[in-house]
Amino acid sequence: MSSPFSSRIFVVCFSILSRFSVLSSKFNPLNGQHLRVIWPLWEGNPKGLSGPVKSGVIIDYLKDRLNFTYEFVRVTENILEPRGKDRGLISYLLEDKCDFLMAGVTPTSGRMKLADLTVPWMYDCYDLLFAVTEDTVNIDAVVKPFQWPVWLGVLISMMGVITILNMLQYRLMPKVDSAIKPDRINIRNKPPESHPSRVKKGDGKQFLYVFGMLLSQGGSCTSKRLPFRLVAGVWTLAAFIFVQAYTSTLFTYVVAPVNYPLVDSMYGVAESTDVNLLFRHGATLNIFVMDPNATGVYVKLRKNVDSFPNSRCNLISQCLSLITPGSRNTFANSRNFQLDAIKSNFEKTGKCGLQMAGDCFLSLPVNFALQKHSPYTETMNKGLLDLQQTGIIDHWDSWFRPMPPQCMANVKKGYKKGETKHMPISLKNLTGAFVVLSVGLSISFLAFLVEQIISMIVKRNVGKVAEISLDNNSNSQDLNIIDLATEICLSSNPIKPE
Repeated sequence: MSSPFSSRIFVVCFSILSRFSVLSSKFNPLNGQHLRVIWPLWEGNPKGLSGPVKSGVIIDYLKDRLNFTYEFVRVTENILEPRGKDRGLISYLLEDKCDFLMAGVTPTSGRMKLADLTVPWMYDCYDLLFAVTEDTVNIDAVVKPFQWPVWLGVLISMMGVITILNMLQYRLMPKVDSAIKPDRINIRNKPPESHPSRVKKGDGKQFLYVFGMLLSQGGSCTSKRLPFRLVAGVWTLAAFIFVQAYTSTLFTYVVAPVNYPLVDSMYGVAESTDVNLLFRHGATLNIFVMDPNATGVYVKLRKNVDSFPNSRCNLISQCLSLITPGSRNTFANSRNFQLDAIKSNFEKTGKCGLQMAGDCFLSLPVNFALQKHSPYTETMNKGLLDLQQTGIIDHWDSWFRPMPPQCMANVKKGYKKGETKHMPISLKNLTGAFVVLSVGLSISFLAFLVEQIISMIVKRNVGKVAEISLDNNSNSQDLNIIDLATEICLSSNPIKPE
């Protein structure tokens, strides 16, 4: 992998080859000058300040290209414009303590009044950064393949088919058959009490038949009549369609990721009520969101910011400290800074704990700044344009910001790894199926307990009835014995008349 040292060699070589074309074409006011430069990421500044990583190489290129020397000015501020009593980086330009500000300066009307801005040397946008969510239990995977109107339609269809099959077999068919087989009249004219078990058993068969088709278990057709078989055949076809549509879609929900991103865009944050938006005080987004005349999505974002007391921070590290696993916080910042945060987090923890939404919001040009009406502005612009023509600015990202391959899926939306590792389906993917099984077993066990309780009550009542009947039988037998003894006595000792 190339190093920053090799990039400096390239800059020097390119500068030597192209210096004469610029210097000979027009007078160079930077020739032999010494500039005071502010680069927030200079090692002499406090850690945690925000600034472009590539500024250090760009200033070396411009130095060799335009033949000037420079020194870095130490700063402690992390905002551009002065805010109240707090100074900003632009304050150094206004106070003539700096000649060239190499921070990420996006053009606004206020900034253009305070300083000269160079041509854009890159374009960037805001992206959302949040913690990677942990895997959640995929309970509702078994019901997701169908929307609730489809489930309701299937349930109504099942009840309707069961009712129609029962009517055909036990209401309409006997009347049709009575014209052919008169012997059925006696069966039909019997009171309902004479064959209740038959009707109950038939209802259960239709119920099992309808459910068996949905479970791909099949079932026996309890009637040979053509209307009955037509209804059963139609249900078989409908059940086949239902089952195929359900099973083909169920697989995608079972193996789908169960760690859904916290949010997918800035507009999702604006519409959400439980996601907290974070950004820096010195960010350009802060100007748009906190503008009293803001409209549209910025008004909703300001309401979100006002609802969370720690929504704005001075340093990126302060905002990142609030991005923790399980939190509902998301940090909005320049996409390049977000890449640095993901890379730094991976180097510290050894895993990709941060993720970007992948939605570019508020795309803006990035400039450098000089003092207002500076004589070096036009020359700096030409040097930056020459550097852009080489195309090396974008290529420097692969040198200064190499993203770990493990984290590429957290950076690019829809990114697919070159080597796909097939992971076995985990328990969290099939939690819904086990929940359904547990509920079914619980209901079955509850029904078993109810049957046992009813059986015990019935046995107890039967025992009491048996005891009462035995007592009655013994009493009647005693009375019979007494009557028999009385008759014997009377027959052996007849009463004589006086």
